[in-house]
Amino acid sequence: MSVTRDDVRHVAQLARLDFSAEEEARMADELSEILGYVEKLDELDTSGVPPMSHVLDVTNVVRNDEVDERIDQGQALEPAPEADGDHFLVPQVVE
Repeated sequence: MSVTRDDVRHVAQLARLDFSAEEEARMADELSEILGYVEKLDELDTSGVPPMSHVLDVTNVVRNDEVDERIDQGQALEPAPEADGDHFLVPQVVE
C-alpha cells in the first residue's frame, strides 16, 4: 500500500500537526515502507497458531483483593499537620 502526501496531510490535520512539504514527502515514504512490511506479514501462514493475548506465558501477577481492617476517622486524621476533628485542614488556594 502506498501512502500519498494527501493521506499524510489528512492524518496531520486530524492530529493537529503541521508538516513542511519535505516532511510530508518523507512521512509518506516512511509510512509506505511500514505498511509494506505489514503486508509482508500477511503472507505468513498462521492457521496453526492459536490466538493469544500475550506472546509470553504470563499468569496474573496481581494480588487477590482481601478484606482488611479499616482505620477510623481519628486514626486517619492523626498524621495530619492540621485537622478540625472531622476534616483535614489545608491552606486556602482559591479566593
